[in-house]
Amino acid sequence: MKIQPQCDKTNLGLVCITHSEEVRYKTVTRKTLLSLDEAARKEKLRSIYAENAARLKKAVEYCLSNEIKLYRMTSNLFPFSDEAAGAEILGEFAAELAQTGKNAFERGLRFVMHPDQFVVLSSDSERVVENSVKILRMHARTMDLLEQPRSEWAAMTIHGGKSARAERMVESIEKLPAEIRTRIVLENDEHAYSAAEILDICRRAKVPMVFDAHHHVCHENLDDYNHPSVAEMFWAARETWRNPENQLVHISNGRTRFSDRSHSDLIAAMPEVYRFAPWIEVEAKHKELAIAKLRNSWLMA
Repeated sequence: MKIQPQCDKTNLGLVCITHSEEVRYKTVTRKTLLSLDEAARKEKLRSIYAENAARLKKAVEYCLSNEIKLYRMTSNLFPFSDEAAGAEILGEFAAELAQTGKNAFERGLRFVMHPDQFVVLSSDSERVVENSVKILRMHARTMDLLEQPRSEWAAMTIHGGKSARAERMVESIEKLPAEIRTRIVLENDEHAYSAAEILDICRRAKVPMVFDAHHHVCHENLDDYNHPSVAEMFWAARETWRNPENQLVHISNGRTRFSDRSHSDLIAAMPEVYRFAPWIEVEAKHKELAIAKLRNSWLMA
């Protein structure tokens, strides 16, 4: 059976914030937080959580009003909520977050996350792995508070981490608690893990693969998004998703040259195979402007 192109303008996802001031969040550094006494520290976190919960609600409305049905929440949405005090304070916003998440889900807006670089499940250090799981628990709890499904729909994307540690990665994934393991997805990168290597880990660990075409061309030193291996990896990654209609991919362009690892402001080049992608996170500096450009050029071609 011939597969029809699935990508349309609502499939192009916004990553964290807008280029304009419409979607922004507050945060605090550990140094600033630790400079406060315990009472002031709690009030600081409570203020930030309240502000960011309100801003997430605003982000939902922004996305839906602009026909954006995929939103990657910032990994710093509720800073330090992996600590006991932060986790307790975040619980105060459970009802508000549940309402925001239910509103998004019922109106077709998909929430995903991309935990930061400190998550390294392939590390030889048990302490690093334990801290990685702690961070992932924090994000999984945020998803739970937002009443998002414990499934690949609410994907939490991580990289392979330390190179040549596939066995360690598989073992760590198999030990993850259900609230994380049901949501975890792996992405190929431009340095340590090629698309083929991540695909192998995903097959062994039985988790979905997020294919990043730009990481692939950088890793393999290619000069074209339409190199046969791009389509090959895209379709192979699709097979790792329990529901192929949930498949998620990333796109970025090099800033100064094709293979530049730094992201450009807009997206000028796209893999043709991405016309079959159900969901695309647009990783460009100018955010919603890049989405608009793709809608008016690539999707119209």
